[in-house]
Amino acid sequence: MKVGFIGLGNVGGKLAGSLLRNGYDLMVRDLDREIAQPFVDAGSRFAESPREMAEQCDLVITCLPSPAASAAVMEAEDGLLAGFGSGKIWAEMSTTDEAEVKRLGAKVIETGASPVDCPVSGGCHRAATGNIAIFAGCDRDVFERMLPVLTTLGRRVLHTGELGSASVLKVLTNYLATANLITCAEALVTAKAAGMDLNTTYEAIAISSGNSFVHETESQVILNGSRDINFTMDLVVKDISLFQAIADRHDVPLEMNPLMIQIFQDGMERFGPREWSPNIIKRLEEATGLDILAPGFPTEMVDLEPEELGYEVIPTGTR
Repeated sequence: MKVGFIGLGNVGGKLAGSLLRNGYDLMVRDLDREIAQPFVDAGSRFAESPREMAEQCDLVITCLPSPAASAAVMEAEDGLLAGFGSGKIWAEMSTTDEAEVKRLGAKVIETGASPVDCPVSGGCHRAATGNIAIFAGCDRDVFERMLPVLTTLGRRVLHTGELGSASVLKVLTNYLATANLITCAEALVTAKAAGMDLNTTYEAIAISSGNSFVHETESQVILNGSRDINFTMDLVVKDISLFQAIADRHDVPLEMNPLMIQIFQDGMERFGPREWSPNIIKRLEEATGLDILAPGFPTEMVDLEPEELGYEVIPTGTR
């Protein structure tokens, strides 16, 4: 299968790297040619336009920072839609809006190609090793056609149902991760204010009912001081705003999420939209005069699990 990949940023570059590392016939494209050059040097081809990629590849993956960016790549005069045809697959790995991916998906179907929304979850460090989780919303036969690619890109792959379902679940999980980040920040600052040793506090949370994936990963780079998870405050606001839009469409009166949006909007105003998201803790550090730092923690998140071929996750109760 010839695979095209558009968007070689923090997550996309690592996902494309997994395909290249595992021997796929790969074509790449990014607006920044310098970002794409290492892939070309390693044997990938560079697409001069999205249309060229769509014409030459069986599967085209997009991994872009916003729904608007995806729409531009799809609908431009030399965009993907101009090059798609029967039997081809478009896989949207960006975190995007359910309604928007369905809108673009309908246009893909008109060309004879098949759309899939397949966002990832688990952090850039797991994208780099091929151990990230992947949700895939599409027809079952399309899922089975591209499953070998998905199990190369990720460790655990879940078929979520129809097109758009994966995007709903992705922003739902990002909402939960954001809530965990805010509460971890509050817990660490309160522990410090109460005179607790932060190394001991980290371990207490890690072995308790209060533990979470976010604590095990992001609390470490908070305590190190780097705060570097390759994810920025503006992306947090984008994702939890998408979750808010879903809730609003279905008349769910959320209480926590609007407050979380306000917290991160304030963080962007204070520290800039491209500040690392764990630095939301700086709001409380500044308010209390405390520095939430401890020795022995890594500067960045590292996936210690070996790269392994992925597998499909079967939902409980459907076996």
